[in-house]
Amino acid sequence: MDDIQEKSKDVLLSIQNLHVWYELKKFGFGHAGFVKAVDGVTFDLKQGDAMACVGESGCGKSSLMKAIMGLNRPTKGEIVFDNMKLTETKGNDLREYRSKIGYVQQDPFGALPPFMSIQRILEEPLIINGIKDKAERMRRIEKTLNEVKLTPIEEVLPKYPHMLSGGQQQRIVIARAMILEPQLLVADEPVSMLDASVRVEILKLLRGLQESHNLAVIYITHDLSTVRYFSEYIFVMYAGEVIEMAKMEVLLGNPQHPYTQALMEASADPDANNALVIRDVPPGEPPSLVNPPSGCRFNPRCKHMMPGLCDVKRPPMFHTEDNHKVLCWLFDEGHKGGTGDAPR
Repeated sequence: MDDIQEKSKDVLLSIQNLHVWYELKKFGFGHAGFVKAVDGVTFDLKQGDAMACVGESGCGKSSLMKAIMGLNRPTKGEIVFDNMKLTETKGNDLREYRSKIGYVQQDPFGALPPFMSIQRILEEPLIINGIKDKAERMRRIEKTLNEVKLTPIEEVLPKYPHMLSGGQQQRIVIARAMILEPQLLVADEPVSMLDASVRVEILKLLRGLQESHNLAVIYITHDLSTVRYFSEYIFVMYAGEVIEMAKMEVLLGNPQHPYTQALMEASADPDANNALVIRDVPPGEPPSLVNPPSGCRFNPRCKHMMPGLCDVKRPPMFHTEDNHKVLCWLFDEGHKGGTGDAPR
């Protein structure tokens, strides 16, 4: 991909100026404003590529995911998936759209119905999507369980979720996401509830499925330490906006937005000397998405903030180097100097 935003024939998912706002009500019926969970996000994702969407809790990652899956209707903007416009999709077409997207939940135990056997859990999406032939359903189930390495199959199928370990439960969640042979896989914090010893195995499994099925993958996480195992591209979100985007090795090697640098600083490394180091953590908290700050949304917490600019005017996306874009006034050549020097 020569440019993250460059249009191409093999772009599977195109997001253009997407807004997802939730209306607040006063006394149950009066309008009290909007929660601007996603506010002007734009990106393209090619078939076969993996993209990590990184940010802290409340930044809009999950709202973006739900909009892509057709669970939230966009307030403004456009979602185009495989030449299908989501805003114009209804009824059976919407069901077909959703069948092309697999979803891996964060909490495997909460994601699996405790009253269903594993066989029933995996059959359910096939039945709902009109596969009536039981032999065909069993063929798909056996194929998928082999792919997620849950064998022997005849011992797994009659079990219930509580009879499996956390890692096995997450493999069932992945199998259910893959059972309809989707084109896009959305993984929402897929390893955050698992033991450390299991996490890399699950990430390797997802990577293997991506490569063998030529899947596009959106990996949603707050943990920058895991994205290096999985993604070609990283998009960093803050307060409903994508504030930095680059190839994985470029962004991890040279984070440019002050918020991305703070995330990198907060990432834990297995080094005992970390106990002796005081981290440079931005003061304050993420802003309210009901009343976000004017200008750059990170400006109240940024040590490089330029008064009269960062707190007044919203920055555009600056192209700082090959495959690297940053939503920050520090990279505007006309405003560099003094406290506005780009951080390194």
